[in-house]
Amino acid sequence: MGKIITQIKQFREAKKMTQQELADLVGIRRETIARLEKNLYNPSLDIALKLAEIFQVPVETLFQRNTEDS
Repeated sequence: MGKIITQIKQFREAKKMTQQELADLVGIRRETIARLEKNLYNPSLDIALKLAEIFQVPVETLFQRNTEDS
């Protein structure tokens, strides 16, 4: 099973948002956004849905599976 890779940083930068601005909109800490962007944290469904709503994309667009062996 591969690792989930997030596209959150790309979407955030496209919206010209800081990590803090995104964190404030989602209702989480800036550090959590940083960890999401570095693939060190898997978001809850609630957070993933909020991110998808903010970026106006389907939730599955924010994530992809890395099929390379770890």
